[in-house]
Formats: sequence, C-alpha cells, structure tokens
Amino acid sequence: DAGMTLADIDEVFVGYLGLAHQVGVKAVKEFGLTGLPVTHIENASATGLFAYREAAWAVASGRAEVAMALCFDKMTEMTAARVAGGNQSRGAGRDQLDASILPAAFFAMWAQRRMHDYGTTPETFAKIAAKNWNHGALNPLSHRQPDHVVTAEEVLASRMIAEPLTAMMSCPADDGAAAIIVASEEWVRAHQPDRRVVRPMSSAAQSEAYSPGHAFLGPVVGPATMTQTTANEAYEQAGVGPDDVSLAMCHDAFANEELEYYELLGFCEPGEGDKLVDAGETSLGGRIPFNTDGGLIARGHPGGPTGAAMVHEIVVQLRGDAGARQVEGARIGLAHCVGGGSVCTVNLFEGVD
Repeated sequence: DAGMTLADIDEVFVGYLGLAHQVGVKAVKEFGLTGLPVTHIENASATGLFAYREAAWAVASGRAEVAMALCFDKMTEMTAARVAGGNQSRGAGRDQLDASILPAAFFAMWAQRRMHDYGTTPETFAKIAAKNWNHGALNPLSHRQPDHVVTAEEVLASRMIAEPLTAMMSCPADDGAAAIIVASEEWVRAHQPDRRVVRPMSSAAQSEAYSPGHAFLGPVVGPATMTQTTANEAYEQAGVGPDDVSLAMCHDAFANEELEYYELLGFCEPGEGDKLVDAGETSLGGRIPFNTDGGLIARGHPGGPTGAAMVHEIVVQLRGDAGARQVEGARIGLAHCVGGGSVCTVNLFEGVD
C-alpha cells in the first residue's frame, strides 16, 4: 500500500499485549528486518495508537525517515483468570484491590450511574451498538458481519452480560494485526509525489492523575478529565476544534463508553450525548460519524492492533477509499484510545492532496 520495500524502513515499534517476551523482535526478524532499532510498546488497549505515536515522533524528530508501527495479538487466548492475574501481579496496592474486577462489571456500574444522573435509557446504549454493528456490515475487515440491518430492539433482546449491558453492546475479543507506515514529507515527495496522503496534525497523550481507586473512578477508563485534557491538548496542537473534525474513532469497549466520549471529546455538552444519538448525528451521514468501521463493538478488539486499526480507518476515509461507508468530504479525522492503568492518547490527521 505504501509503495515501498522492507529496505526503506528505518525503525520499528511493535505493539502487543498477551504474547510472550521478545515476540516483536522475532516477528521483525521473520520479515528480514534485521539490525533495525525495535521497540516493544505495551499500553493496554491503547498499545496500537501509542505505537503509531512513537513512529510519528521518530520521523518528526528526524531520527528516521520511515518508521513502522507493527501491532498484533491473540486476545482469544486471554482468559478471565489470566487477565485478573495479570492485573494483580503489577504491584497492586490497597487502593488497587478492585483491579481483578472484569471490565463489564465496571462499565455496567458506570452505565447505571449515567442513567441516574442524566436519565439515559438502555435504548440509547442499544442505538449506539446497533449503529456500530451496521457500520461494521460495511467493513470487510469487521469481526461482526450482520446480514441484515441491526435494530436497537435486537440489541436489547440479546443476552444480558451485566445490567444494563447486553452481549451486542459489548466488544468481542479478537486476534488480529495492523501495520502503519509513517514517512517524512521529503520521502513522500521523492517517492510518491502524486498520491493523496494523510498528514499527522497532532498527537497528545496523558496518564491519569493519581487518586485512590484511580483506575476505575469512571465513567470511562481513567478519570474523565484524562480524556478531556488530552483531547484539548491535541486540538490546541493542531489549531482546530471539535467542529473541524469530519469523523472520530474512539474506544467503545461497551456502548455506554462511546456515549461518554461524545461529550469528553468536546462534540457536545455533558449530558447532551443522548440527543446526538437520537438525531443520528454520530452515524454515517450525520454531523460527526463515530467508529465508521464498526469500532471495537463490531470490528473487534484484538488488543495490540486496536488503536492501529483506528488509524487505518482514518487513512482510508481521508483518502476517499472507504466505499459504502465513506464520510462525504472527510478532511480531518480524530483517533482516541485509552488503556487501563490508565493512559490516553488523542491524535488528529488531515487528508492532503
């Protein structure tokens, strides 16, 4: 896709979560990329987007002309016991005794809190999930490929996972891989002068401010302020605001999480996300389409590659190559991802002729 060979790569950042040590170096050797700097990135669900961020910084700094973020994982082999054990083994202290509680339980509690505070109904969560299932049906790379238009009623009728969240409101675990090439402007001009490219506009990242129970205060992974301040920094770096964004990708492990990000990323005021859903504004054809490839809920959540898949979708959209799911006139894309622990990164991209 990039029109280059392995010999053009100067540095590699490998992202994965659940595999053995040094798998990244071994994978790069299998490709014949020996002798290059190889760095393993692990930042929970945000691993792939952080791997991209490091590749972008390597090129921006002048250290590399061409860098690659290579991400892969086998999350179907991550059992509940292994996830819980991994969390407990990371130096959990007295304020981290909740670390072994599985994500569905936390998100269900946060959904209940949202319903209490703002009057949100399960139907709103179901509409978001149905939207993502239907976006996924237009994406040949999506895990979930419904052969019919999914309705909110169907989502509500699916198996309950943790009230009010049903199976169709929840992301599946996946195996997968994704790779991103970042090249300098000079390299692109020399090798692909006539191609529409995508330019990184900004990349902001933050970890949470420490407080007791910090990882799971809700209503999203990490305190809500972590996403807010990271997004604001990304907008400031790029010199744009939410109104300039054509489409957004976010970490929608559960439907209520996506709802929160409509507000935390600045697309509406607190408590107003429900209105965006009801008006269809976050669907294809709406004012700010979210997760046009199906998101974690439909495309899937393979761990390491999850954030890299977001970049892939934005690149496809900004090139105008998304086919039936194309966002008309897409110019600027936003990719947001969080990782438990907690970390957040928000990145903005611009299509350039």
